[in-house]
Amino acid sequence: MTTNTLEGKVALVTGGGRGIGAAVVRRLAAQGADVAFTFQHDEGRAKETADAVTATGRRAVAIQADSADPAAVAGAVDRTAAELGRLDILVNNAGAFLLGPIEELGLEAFEETVAVNVRAPFVASQAAVRHMAAGGRIINIGSNVAERAVFPGFSLYAMSKTALVGLTKSLGRELGPRAITVNLVHPGATDTDLNPADGPNAATINGFTALGHYADPADVAATVAFLAGPDSRYITGATVNVDGGFTI
Repeated sequence: MTTNTLEGKVALVTGGGRGIGAAVVRRLAAQGADVAFTFQHDEGRAKETADAVTATGRRAVAIQADSADPAAVAGAVDRTAAELGRLDILVNNAGAFLLGPIEELGLEAFEETVAVNVRAPFVASQAAVRHMAAGGRIINIGSNVAERAVFPGFSLYAMSKTALVGLTKSLGRELGPRAITVNLVHPGATDTDLNPADGPNAATINGFTALGHYADPADVAATVAFLAGPDSRYITGATVNVDGGFTI
């Protein structure tokens, strides 16, 4: 029987300063990994996340980087490998969440969404595989709206997250011979600053969810940690919905 330990591993989580990303950072560290993460603006929240990692006895590297800037994304990958000595796990979590009627979404919104939600995971993965050995893990964070469009205004966001399905499957096939797995996690409604469980739309969202309530960020982080560990070694190209049954 194996244990899903991450002792000796190094991870990079993009958008790890808050919300789901911060929960992933904390969970990976709790299971033994040294963790670097990117954040964009909130240095205070980033310090809290880094302090939570070092409190477990693991190393933390907080990297301020704009995921819309491909050079910054690739630089974060290379810096992680340089400062922590290797790179085993990449979690592409950073995202742009721009909603609205399609006739009101300008090209600027389109470019930002595609840059952060599609180009950044591609660039980060491209940079990461140059450092990864056999046993490497790439985990993309999508959204359950890629599989079930219940509400209007999500066309741009859902499109961008659907692109991760193709990236995940294709990279899983390409990197399989190198024993690097690539998987996709689709969170559903999760209690974060952007979508609080006591927000104005929570009751409606809960009504579409089989379990009837929001996820805690730790619920998503637990699935990511499993996919990052040795017990998931025969899973690749898969999509895992962590959405309380929203898509069933």
